[in-house]
Amino acid sequence: MGFEFLKIAFTFGFVLTVPVASFLADRDQSLIVSNTLTPAAKESEKEQKPFENAPSVPQIYQLHVKSMIRNRFTHTTVTSRVRNFAEKAQEAVFSIVLPKSGFISGFIMEIGGKNYTGYVKEKEEAKRDYDQAVTIGLGAAHVAASARDSNRFTVSVNIEAEAKAAFYLTYEELLKRQDGHYEQVINIHPGQPVKDLSVEVLISESRKIVSLRALPFRSGNEIGTYEPALDPRADIIVFNDTTAIVAFSPNLERQKQLAHFLGTKEENGIAGQCVVQYDVERDPSGGEVLVQDGYFVHFFAPTDLKPLPKQVVFVLDTSGSMWGEKIEQLKQAMLNILDQLNEHDTLNLVEFNSNTKVWNIHDQGQSVWYPHKNTFYYYNQGSDNQQPVVTLENATFPRAYPANADNIKKAKGAITALKSEGSTAMFGALQVALRLVELERTQPSEREPIKRQPIVIFLTDGQPTDLTTDEIITKITEFNSEAKKSAIFALSFGDGADKEFLKKLAIRNSGFSRHIYEAADASLQLQNFYRQISSPLLSNVTFKYESTTTNLTETNFPIHFGGSEIVVAGFCGTGMPFSTVESIGIDGPISLKPVVTTTVSNMERLWAYMSINQLLKKKDASDADREALKKRALDLALKYNFVTPVSSLVVVKPNCTSAVDTEEAKGGAGLTFSGLPAGSGDLFLHSQVFQLLLCLLLLYMH
Repeated sequence: MGFEFLKIAFTFGFVLTVPVASFLADRDQSLIVSNTLTPAAKESEKEQKPFENAPSVPQIYQLHVKSMIRNRFTHTTVTSRVRNFAEKAQEAVFSIVLPKSGFISGFIMEIGGKNYTGYVKEKEEAKRDYDQAVTIGLGAAHVAASARDSNRFTVSVNIEAEAKAAFYLTYEELLKRQDGHYEQVINIHPGQPVKDLSVEVLISESRKIVSLRALPFRSGNEIGTYEPALDPRADIIVFNDTTAIVAFSPNLERQKQLAHFLGTKEENGIAGQCVVQYDVERDPSGGEVLVQDGYFVHFFAPTDLKPLPKQVVFVLDTSGSMWGEKIEQLKQAMLNILDQLNEHDTLNLVEFNSNTKVWNIHDQGQSVWYPHKNTFYYYNQGSDNQQPVVTLENATFPRAYPANADNIKKAKGAITALKSEGSTAMFGALQVALRLVELERTQPSEREPIKRQPIVIFLTDGQPTDLTTDEIITKITEFNSEAKKSAIFALSFGDGADKEFLKKLAIRNSGFSRHIYEAADASLQLQNFYRQISSPLLSNVTFKYESTTTNLTETNFPIHFGGSEIVVAGFCGTGMPFSTVESIGIDGPISLKPVVTTTVSNMERLWAYMSINQLLKKKDASDADREALKKRALDLALKYNFVTPVSSLVVVKPNCTSAVDTEEAKGGAGLTFSGLPAGSGDLFLHSQVFQLLLCLLLLYMH
């Protein structure tokens, strides 16, 4: 049973609500139980309760999270036990928020002492099976990703009258290294204090674990400072250099205290995030390759490298929709980001609304507009006041500015002068950004003949008003070549931005996208994003393996950033995957060789997980072959029992599935963290016994 220390939001448990009256402000809060009885039926039910003062809605009496991280790959099991006191069936919705790369891999529903296991199907077929079961009154559950938010998975459960039910849900994920560590964020929103609430995380790595800590609880909605009162008081047990356990088990009183300090009602229990961080010691050169049963995974995060000098082109939306708090938050973030530039970096400052402006920070009045001076929002080409057209070729744009103290001060002055007005001409702004990259490459400064890594940071809060999104993606991808070639990192700011468009634009142009939520911490979100890409260490990173190595995941990466990690997986058969990593560093070409070792971890499953993720990413970015890519991803998801954006998990009682022991359903190979054979009722392994047995087995396997 694995656990994940990536930056992820994971919501689980039950939020118990009275029908109609209660709507949660946070739609990502865990299990929402809605009473399906009519008002008349509820009045009748009050008179016929099985015992006095019995709750009128289902109640959680146990919530366990038990996880294992083995070589950054996690397998987590969430166990929820609930009782329905009503005399009619009630449907509950168990909503889990996972990272985009996390896949649910198992679901068991226990009703009446029997277990019903889930099976993976293509999404639409799975939903039909569930609807049929609910129609005829059978207990059923269905797990599917929301079409609008693939991070949220939902289990709809029809709990029968006066019955207990238990739900065992597992998910798997490869932890993503950011800012020099792995981080797991577990959102706990049970909606009530839970008598038996626990989180247990076992970490087993091939290399020495470093910087392991349990961070103070946080609300999860905003980035903020850590409060000592929110210390989770977790037990951290280090068994040796490579094995440790983090355990968190607050009693009812402590849950109420945490709820109070998190700003929620004590009677609603904890509504926040439990966070664990750690890292591992690094191979200083070519990384580490782990091999098991013919499959391998290559982890690459070299140390002791100096960052590459970079040219950062900031392309900022200042259209009318950015008016108010958003433009002020952008300014605040940029003032801090400018201070993080290194002395050998350069910067360009570009804003866009109806037209595009390249700032001259030495003389703001000499800034250059493209293609027209921005004297009014809407330009009438038949007007006598027609402005002269500026083309990319004849425009004399200000050159990139060295990031010295004087220029940083002047750039901050330009930032404070930003105003929001006009429409959102994105295509022209992106063209200008790439033209600025081209100028630095083709017309280098005689005083500073330094080759810099170009990075375009594009932020917008709206929809394009000059071309369609498809036209922009196609034209910019074609334009972004040769001397103009640069990675584009896209930021969608607020609900009005087209996240899918920006995601596709970034992927097609060697970058990635992030969403910035409209909240009080938007400035901090922007700063955190910049920190992730602020230190490029290598460019044109290529992993080369022997010809006998097949089924490789992505092997070419335009930039490797400090604090992150590149991971490649593949099949090597009976041989060893000897490889070379070639790239360009600050002093020129670099060739590195990794350390190759065997492991007992399931490398095949990790390979399948990575392959599905990359196929889905290619599908999202592609105009052609989308169905073929989807089919390949679906075939792997069905083979390895992963719930993905193209597949779903179904449990139907009584005829569509067979009863399965809880232990058997917890992941096949590897250790079992939760549950006993069917009929074991509420019996559970004691926490300390669980920890001891687990660690003894792991020490033996090492």
